[in-house]
Amino acid sequence: MSIGAVLAVLRDEFPDVTISKIRFLEAEGLVTPDRAPSGYRRFSDGDCERLRFVLTAQRDRYLPLKVIREQLDEIDAEAAGGGSGPRLLSSARSAVAPATDFSSRGGRVDRETLIERTGVDSAFISELVRNGLLSAGPGGFFDEDAVRLVEAAAALANFGLESRHLRAFKISADREAGLVAQIAGPIAKGKGTGARDRAEELIREMAALSVTLHTQLVKAAVRGALD
Repeated sequence: MSIGAVLAVLRDEFPDVTISKIRFLEAEGLVTPDRAPSGYRRFSDGDCERLRFVLTAQRDRYLPLKVIREQLDEIDAEAAGGGSGPRLLSSARSAVAPATDFSSRGGRVDRETLIERTGVDSAFISELVRNGLLSAGPGGFFDEDAVRLVEAAAALANFGLESRHLRAFKISADREAGLVAQIAGPIAKGKGTGARDRAEELIREMAALSVTLHTQLVKAAVRGALD
């Protein structure tokens, strides 16, 4: 298949994928298509499955490329040893952070549906919005991340933490995001093919490590409080 044909195959499942993204993954060694005598790339079905594995691991588990590469190397080694190798995309494992999707928040959830799905009342939603923890997108719709956020906030409220207490989490998250943006921003604005893809990969890895670091710091602080 040509790179355009590969894009057509993958786009239904990964609407954000581009030819630039595929070329970036090739440059990073995640896929190695053959070259026709004319120099054009020629992708096999196996190359397509490999790309699907990488894109799924990034989207659903938010794994950085170096972790995905290690897993693909394991699959290749097993196949070279006579094994078939794991073919299920769910075999992509997260060694860096919990499954988190930073790049595609999808969905259109109106306020009434958000209340119904989370079991909170309208006043609770208003309080989260007033304290800067929740915001609606264009047209007043929320997304799936908003559902998870409200569920977590409601669970914490059962322990006596009001939304005003949760502003500390928001402030911390904004500061962490600002640090990541300071590093990735200049890379995204750089010249050359794949600059934005390199920046997105850097953000993915740093964000995953940030989640891990934050989790460990909270755990250590909680242990200290218990002691």
